[in-house]
This record gives sequence, C-alpha cells and structure tokens, in this order.
Amino acid sequence: MVLGKVKSLTISFDCLNDSNVPVYSSGDTVSGRVSLEVTGEIRVKSLKIHARGHAKVRWTESRNAGSNTAYTQNYTEEVEYFNHKDVLIGHERDDDNSEEGLHTIHSGRHEYAFSFELPQTPLATSFEGRHGSVRYWVKAELHRPWFLPVKLKKEFTVFEHIDINTPSLLSPQAGTKEKTLCCWFCTSGPISLSAKIERKGYTPGESIQIFAEIENCSSRVVVPKAAIYQTQAFYAKGKMKEVKQLVASLRGESLSSGKTETWNGKQLKIPPVSPSILDCSIIRVEYSLMVYVDIPGAMDLFLNLPLVIGTIPLHPFGSRTSSVSSQCSMNLNWLGLTLPERPEAPPSYAEVVTEEQRQSSLAPMGACDDFERALPGPLFAYIQEFRFLPPPLYSEIDPNPDQPTDDRPSCPSR
Repeated sequence: MVLGKVKSLTISFDCLNDSNVPVYSSGDTVSGRVSLEVTGEIRVKSLKIHARGHAKVRWTESRNAGSNTAYTQNYTEEVEYFNHKDVLIGHERDDDNSEEGLHTIHSGRHEYAFSFELPQTPLATSFEGRHGSVRYWVKAELHRPWFLPVKLKKEFTVFEHIDINTPSLLSPQAGTKEKTLCCWFCTSGPISLSAKIERKGYTPGESIQIFAEIENCSSRVVVPKAAIYQTQAFYAKGKMKEVKQLVASLRGESLSSGKTETWNGKQLKIPPVSPSILDCSIIRVEYSLMVYVDIPGAMDLFLNLPLVIGTIPLHPFGSRTSSVSSQCSMNLNWLGLTLPERPEAPPSYAEVVTEEQRQSSLAPMGACDDFERALPGPLFAYIQEFRFLPPPLYSEIDPNPDQPTDDRPSCPSR
C-alpha cells in the first residue's frame, strides 16, 4: 500500500498459541499492534481501530406476482456480538480539514499497541457458509487533512469451545429400520437395518466406529453405505434456507438376496471441518451420520444418527472407558453375538497366588511408601484390600440362561 508518504499500514495480533494463528474464545483479550511506515514527515488527525464481531445471513428468492410479473425477495438478518472502537492517535472527530490538533509523525516505522476484551457471553464460532457467515475483524483507519483515509481490515478467528466430555455427548446413538419392497402385486421380503455408534460427540480427525447389521430378505442385491453430512441452516424474516453437504463416506460389500452383513466397528474418519454451531439464532451448523442401504430401483433405507463436532477432544480415561464398555455392549448384547460355547476355564486361585504371597500382601508395604503417598487414601486401601482376593467361582454352565427374545421372522432360505 503506497499513498503519498504512507508506505504501509499493517495489523498484527499477539497470538495465544504456538502456531502463530490468531484464535480466541469468549472472554479472551485480543491484543496486537498497528504498524505505520512513512517515507517522510506527515501530519495526522487520528489513527483509530474498530473491532467488530457479527453473524450475517443473506439470500434472494424469485417470486411471481401474476402471469407476467416477477420480483426478487431479499432475506437478510444480522446479529452483533461486540463493537469496539478506540483512538490510538489524535481525537475522535476528524470530519474537518483544520490544522488544529494535528500530530506529527516522522519518517520511519512506528507501532501502536491496541487491546480489547471479547464478551464473556457465548460467541458463535467463525464460519463461512453459502448464505451467511460469522466474522470477527479489526480495522485500522489513518486520517490526514486533505487526504482520503487509509484503511486496512484484518480478520481473526473465534472458537466457541464444545467439550465432548459431557454426558449428553458421550451417550450412544442407535436406531433400527425395516423396509418391504413391493412390485405390482408381488411382495418381496423385508430389508432390515440396525446401527449404533458409541457416542454423539467427536472432534475432527477422529474415526467413528460404526456397529451395524444389515439383513437382505428381498430379491434384489443391495449395498450398505455410511456418510457424514453437514447441514447449514440460515434464518431470516421467519424463513429458513438449508444447505446439506457430504463430508465423508464409506461403502460396504454388495449384499445378495438372503444374506446378512455385520459391521463390528467399521471406521469412518472425520476430515477437518468446522465445529458445530448450536447457539447462534440465525445460523446453525449441524452434523449427522447416515447409515443406509442402497436399493436399486427403490428409495434407500436409511438411519440418521445425530453428531456434534466439538473442539475439546475426548479425555484418554474417558476414551478407554467409553470404548471398552460400548464395544462390549454393542458386540454382545445389541448385535446378539454370543460367546464361544465352551470357553477355556481360568486357572485356579492356588496356581496364581501362593499362600505366602497372600499373607505377605496383608503386611505393611515398606517398599511401596512412595506409591502409597502418591495415591489418595481410600483408593490405596481399595487396591490393598482386593489385590489378592480369589476370583469368583467359575462355571461352564450358566445357571440362569437368557431366554431368546427375538421374535423377528428369519429370512427364508433361497
């Protein structure tokens, strides 16, 4: 930028992260510098900054008012999150060209610091969509007498954090559907679909483990598939505009008549996508996992499982607990899989722990003083008490066998 003696006007942010990318959240302090480089002495009325954050939607629709009359209807709406102004040099008023109150800036490079605080209330995550956006920016304006203002705008990113380690986002999502194909007076057998994922909340880069069972009792060859979709919804003047985009997908094996396919944790990776936007009144960004059966010559059979894409990933302890418990329940209970008929019996207690070991374990553990001090009292007592207790009695025959409850008719043999 060259305008007279003004060689350049730039804005830089004091980044809070190691990647040197200006990213902030509600309540953070945004700080930085406005740099002005001039090739000679200039007289300045003011140097100002204007920081703003807002969500805005806009789209148009064609309307018919009669047989030969058409017009365009505009839909616009805006939500402002903050509006901050500050004067770095000079005074607020610069609407005249008088020589009074001017500041002299000598040749060279000069820096002027700025700082402001984002609101504590929730802010919408920065977003660029087809019919709307959420933007945050800082604009610098240099005013001089008898010259046009020199302006520069620079955007920064805001993330409204979504922690997926909350109970509502750690709960499993599941569904079941069935479809019967008809062709004139002939009725084919049903196609059934059951699907489940271990939780609702994920972060970009994670893989969703899909547990599903597809049973094809129709006369057609079908293909099970899965896809992640992003849905953008824009609201203005009581109307809503929706845009749906494919994010990622996978394809299973073709399933011929009378066959069943089971997915035991089939993985679908989430690519880099923007987080869900759930708290903005005019823009919503939501995600869903669609598990479906592609049926040639008929409407697909599908299940929609809601997703929330967050910014704070799953804690390691929560991940292990969720993964183990969810996979056990989904593999054995929900999908109806059974354990081997005659599992190998565990070793006896005497083969694993001798009497000397059991007695010595009840004595004070002098060699483990550091370990005892590092653990909370109740937790350490629990470990000591149950360290060498014998396991429960083992039986190869279940005294209380479960009764089968699946009354669904089996697929007829072909």
